[in-house]
Amino acid sequence: MGNLTVRALRAVLAVVLAGTVLVQALMVVAMATKPDDGTLPLTAMRVLTIVGLASAQVALVCVWRLVAMVRRGTVFSHAAFRYVDGVIGAIVAASLVWFAVTAVNAPGQRDDPGVSVIMAGIGLAILGVALIVLVLRVLLVQAVARDVEAAQLKAELDEVI
Repeated sequence: MGNLTVRALRAVLAVVLAGTVLVQALMVVAMATKPDDGTLPLTAMRVLTIVGLASAQVALVCVWRLVAMVRRGTVFSHAAFRYVDGVIGAIVAASLVWFAVTAVNAPGQRDDPGVSVIMAGIGLAILGVALIVLVLRVLLVQAVARDVEAAQLKAELDEVI
């Protein structure tokens, strides 16, 4: 991965992280100063927004760490699994938050239940992303195993020579 690509990705990650922290802070202030108006469980939606943004922040930090490992050339190691697992967990948490948002929003959609069905479908799609990352984790496991095997074979070859 090139130096320009790493810097650009880190800039994007930093801006998104700062933006999510700002929105979380604004949500906390809104919960403290502006009560529900009765049309929608506004406090529940604010809490879900804060939790959803926290899951995004976990994923951002994990991706930041993985990018650092790629830059150092150490991504094909057992240490990378922790960060990939963090991304998977954050995506699953985000989908659970989305299902909760769907449940909170559902009573207001009695006249048009299709909206709730579409929202539930989006939650399933988010879970699908977690499954894709899980498949990529399995590929990383295989790559690490091959890397270890190659290092062992090279050591044996060095002994022979």
